Amino acid sequence: MNKWNLIIDVALCENCNNCTLSAKDEYVGNDHLGYSAAAPLEGADLITIDRQVRGEAPVLDTAYLVKMCNHCDDAPCMKVGGDAVKKRADGIVIIDPVKAKGRRDILEACPYGAISWNTDKELPQNWIFDAHLLDQGWRHPRCQQACPTDVFEAVKISDEQMAKRAQAQGLRVLQAELGTRPRIYYKNLYRFTHCFIGGTVVAVVNGVENCVVNAEISLYRGGERVGATSSDEFGEFKLDQLEAGSGDYSIEINHPQLGRAECETSLGGSGDSIYLGVITLNAG
Repeated sequence: MNKWNLIIDVALCENCNNCTLSAKDEYVGNDHLGYSAAAPLEGADLITIDRQVRGEAPVLDTAYLVKMCNHCDDAPCMKVGGDAVKKRADGIVIIDPVKAKGRRDILEACPYGAISWNTDKELPQNWIFDAHLLDQGWRHPRCQQACPTDVFEAVKISDEQMAKRAQAQGLRVLQAELGTRPRIYYKNLYRFTHCFIGGTVVAVVNGVENCVVNAEISLYRGGERVGATSSDEFGEFKLDQLEAGSGDYSIEINHPQLGRAECETSLGGSGDSIYLGVITLNAG
């Protein structure tokens, strides 16, 4: 049977908050009978966005992670919720707006913090994948409709097809180690989960220091080449998708006309990316 999944591209999110606002517009003050009670104007949002900055100037990047109910196939909220939380045949998880009243244990069961508490109604609430709209024939939820940068792609396919797509496109879920089997998948999640090593390559020519374009940068770990890139027009480079706490690395930089350089560094367990600073090529 085909089931709903949502793919979110972290690299495309610009933090415009249209997804968050579209969820507010859809649920705040609006009862959707059989699906959800009206959400309050004040309180936790059903769709949230986290921000992360990696590196330091001038080699840094900022990424945004859109988060909502993961519609897990093995959801902890369903285990404690009983008949107050149901998993539909199409994969969508619904917290019953009547049976779940007063059930803070449902809220507390979610390891992702994706369930909000409606103080006015004493009710746990989740983003329901806009199931009420999909059941009316909508092809995708409102967050996808409202997004100007195509961050979202809702797909209704079989679990086998989704598994093949996830493998082919390198899609990941949040905290896979929890075993909850989420139906929200992320592309380019490494922007939040991994580190990079960056630097700026320069060379002195006729007494003038200039940025070096197209220098070849190779990354080694334990004598094995594990990454490669080249410097851009500003002499900057970034060796990305490295695991925090992965230890010692050596970097070799080569340019056929301007020379070479070597340096060493280490990634600790803090999850911080490293900027090596300005690296000057040695023409000798």
